[in-house]
Amino acid sequence: MRFRVIIQQDEDGMFVSECPSLPGCVSQGKTRVEAKKNITEAIEGYLESLKKYKEPIPPSIYEETVEVKA
Repeated sequence: MRFRVIIQQDEDGMFVSECPSLPGCVSQGKTRVEAKKNITEAIEGYLESLKKYKEPIPPSIYEETVEVKA
């Protein structure tokens, strides 16, 4: 499954990652790579919890990117 994640650097220099499709699924890391690894683990745990409680799993998100001249 694929889930869209957003990674932003906060005012303290930490990288905060979140998965908009899974409410409350947020993590962080000292680097972008660490934040991505941590949100991946958080998503896996979130999905395990959904399965355990027989809750529906949100569908994967497919998105495209476009390039524009600035």
